[in-house]
Amino acid sequence: MAALALRVVAECGQSRARACELRLPHGRVECPVFMPVGTQGALKGLTAAQLDALGCRLCLGNTYHLGMRPGPELVRAAGGLHGFMRWPRNLLTDSGGFQMVSLVELSEVREEGVLFRSPYDGKEILLTPEKSIEIQNALGSDIMMQLDDVVSSTVSGPRVEDAMFRSIRWLDRCIAAHSTPGQQNLFAIIQGGLDPALRTKCLEEMTKREVPGFAIGGLSGGEAKDHFWRMVALSTSRLPKDKPRYLMGVGYATDLVVCVALGCDMFDCVFPTRTARFGSALVSSGSLQLKHKKYAKDFKPIDETCGCPTCRRYSRAFLHALFHNDTAAMHHVTVHNIAYQLNLMRLMRESIMEQRFPEFVQDFMKTMYGNKGSYPLWAKEALASVGITLE
Repeated sequence: MAALALRVVAECGQSRARACELRLPHGRVECPVFMPVGTQGALKGLTAAQLDALGCRLCLGNTYHLGMRPGPELVRAAGGLHGFMRWPRNLLTDSGGFQMVSLVELSEVREEGVLFRSPYDGKEILLTPEKSIEIQNALGSDIMMQLDDVVSSTVSGPRVEDAMFRSIRWLDRCIAAHSTPGQQNLFAIIQGGLDPALRTKCLEEMTKREVPGFAIGGLSGGEAKDHFWRMVALSTSRLPKDKPRYLMGVGYATDLVVCVALGCDMFDCVFPTRTARFGSALVSSGSLQLKHKKYAKDFKPIDETCGCPTCRRYSRAFLHALFHNDTAAMHHVTVHNIAYQLNLMRLMRESIMEQRFPEFVQDFMKTMYGNKGSYPLWAKEALASVGITLE
């Protein structure tokens, strides 16, 4: 029996945007969806109960870090990651592959797997496709990611092609090692860097494999936005329509809106939580830097249209003062930023279902960039490619 079912509820008549219902072992997830990142089984600054109350139905855990500490056996003994972190909703775990980029000075890629030097004690650990799946089976996540060979999006040359073909080989090893396909869903990750031919080859090969979903990997790592959107568009044009499409590592509001228009269903990023810790609150016109003096006597909430606990209870002036002497300020802004991201996805979904998504995008861009039309060129071109014009 399949552990995942996708139902396309509505499609935009103009762009590739779609509203879907993703049925997973721990309940229904409405797409497009933004997934907050809880690296070590917890979202920094939020409890699982608070995340649940905000309406989050799918969040992330990190296989590499959880596999290192506290370790898969302890998490398994706690009833899996759901029991360990007391999270009743769905979980997605990454494969550990991204640490090839983020911890590049501590890792060495081989055909067998990735040799890491632990950042905790310096001990060497070989993460193979089989080991990644073994850890994720122990964590009990609803969606697991294959171990892929991840190369920074700013790298070019033969290393990109090697990584793409290795990711295909590693996918086959992950599929063979997966012990609970009836309970956990293994997603493939499309690689190929910024080379359309390599991306196309990877798409052709990976879509031959019987997996429940696909991720678009190897992007959002500092590459030019013009290259970024073209690789996203290429991928969604060739991915199956009856399976979820997960664009990894994307969390800026403009990127989310454009990539929903290009046909993506799922997103994750540390951006909303990380930026909150620096005093930056997300709003429809961009962000507010609450540490700035101009908010010292501003008694409005962060966003008067937001119903999150922070906006209902606290003023900008209070949060400004709190940032100077109390880490609770980071917590309050994190609550708001996650609420902002989840609400943005909800509004997009509603507009798709009501057949007014192009108008939603145009209004969003006007609010974000002003009526003068100073839109990013890449966003204008990306949206124009799927029939949405910005005046």
